[in-house]
Amino acid sequence: MTTPTVRDAGPDDIAAITAIYAESVAKGRGTFELEPPDEAEMAARLGAVAALGLPRLVAEMDGAVAGYAYAGPFRTRQAYRYMVEDSIYVAPWARGRGVAGALLDALIQRCEAMGLRQMVAVIGDSENLGSIALHRARGFADAGVFKAAGWKHDDWRDVVFMQRALGPGGETPPDAAGLPLVDKKRG
Repeated sequence: MTTPTVRDAGPDDIAAITAIYAESVAKGRGTFELEPPDEAEMAARLGAVAALGLPRLVAEMDGAVAGYAYAGPFRTRQAYRYMVEDSIYVAPWARGRGVAGALLDALIQRCEAMGLRQMVAVIGDSENLGSIALHRARGFADAGVFKAAGWKHDDWRDVVFMQRALGPGGETPPDAAGLPLVDKKRG
């Protein structure tokens, strides 16, 4: 079996990333988005992640993009600047071949190297057992469930929250600046 190769995502990967995500929107439970975004929107989303200095990764197998992952800010308030949320999507043909694990391992490693302290997974649907098992295997603990939080594929879907410490987690004060987040005031 071919081992996935993980590398930084670049502009040439946007078409493959968009196609992988579109399939997940149309058929999957991992995202609550109902209409797949186009390439321009996906490029803008990954550009926003890049502007924060966060990792955007792809996994390749047999010369093709098999999946992608990125870390995004959990919330935009300054106090959250040491916490990120992971997102991982894998092409249907590559599922069950170690792609998601390779991507999550690399994402954790990159975020720890940045001095970030917590990573959360916000998993669409309690029945998304593969994603839940993947995160548990990488040290994520259950942090809660919002029951019937979203309506997709003609049924209510839960949202599962999981959390993992990065580096020393909350045991010591931060040793890096964290993400350059901007508080957004609400009227």
